[in-house]
This record gives sequence, C-alpha cells and structure tokens, in this order.
Amino acid sequence: MTFWVRARAGDAACPGCRRRSARVHARYQRQLADLPLGGRRVRIIVHVRRFKCASPRCAQSTFSEQIPGLTTPFARRTPPLTSALAEVALALAGRPGSRLAGKLAVPCCRDVLIRLIRAQPVPGAGHIDVLGGDDFAIRRGQSYNTILIDMDSHKPVDVLPGRESGTLAAWLREHPGVIAGA
Repeated sequence: MTFWVRARAGDAACPGCRRRSARVHARYQRQLADLPLGGRRVRIIVHVRRFKCASPRCAQSTFSEQIPGLTTPFARRTPPLTSALAEVALALAGRPGSRLAGKLAVPCCRDVLIRLIRAQPVPGAGHIDVLGGDDFAIRRGQSYNTILIDMDSHKPVDVLPGRESGTLAAWLREHPGVIAGA
C-alpha cells in the first residue's frame, strides 16, 4: 500500500535558530516504511520542501521541513515502525528477530535490529539492595575492568575502568544506599 503525503503548513521553523521561514529553496520526495496495514507492507511517499533560513546569521542556510510524528531527519522509517522494530530487536535480536519481522510484513536485516538495540538508552541503576562486583581482564596482564552486578536481578549495573578500590569507592559515593555484597 502506498500513501502520498505533503505538509499543509506554509512555513517551517529552522532547527538552527528556530526562526520561521516561508522561502522554499527546493522540493524532493522521501520514501518511508510504516507499520503494516492488514498484513500488507506500507510505504509513505512524502513530498518535502527545503526552506531557506530567514536569518542571515544562522549557520544553517537551508533546512528540510519535518512532519511531527511521521518524519525525523534522515530516517527511512516512521517513529512507530522504528519503536516496533526496537521491541522485536530487544526480544529476539539478530536473525530470529529478522525472521519474525519478515513474517510481520516489515522485513529488515539483523544488522538493523542490532543497531536499534545499540541506540536504546542505557537504563539507570535504580534501587539496588545488594551489589556484587568482580574484576575481569580486557587484555590478560595489561588492562582490567570491574563489573558491578545487581545480585537480586543478576543484571549488570555498570562497568568501571580499572580494578582499583578508589574507582569503586567513587561510584559508591555517587550511588548512596547501595549495600556491597560478597
């Protein structure tokens, strides 16, 4: 299924200086993939205008209009499709996730899914009752790091450079309320 879309607004705000401009510099088309509809792949063709910034002091001389909720700079997928693929990636990752995405009518390769996992924000430490730590070698005899683990959930919390006690003490000062486990 193909949808043809264009923005209705007569002007757009410059991302550099936030000043609005109505001077159209050029036009082009973008193709975006979206969530499937009725088990069929969806393609959205967006007619995009490129505006000339109205401020002479702005470092950004031209800019493309963005449609909120539909387009993001340089993206080839809509935000809802990107978040759905990120959920598939977090559940299955690589090849299995790629196979499932193909069955769901949103084919993508395993590298895209891995990239979406890496783009996810790292969750904060939160509340930790018992903290475990161990050092490990990055390169045997030359460089070491310390991994910290939440002993209740058995999930990694942080990786500290080196294996000195001062680094661990500084981390514990930044995270009060953590009880060190054996």
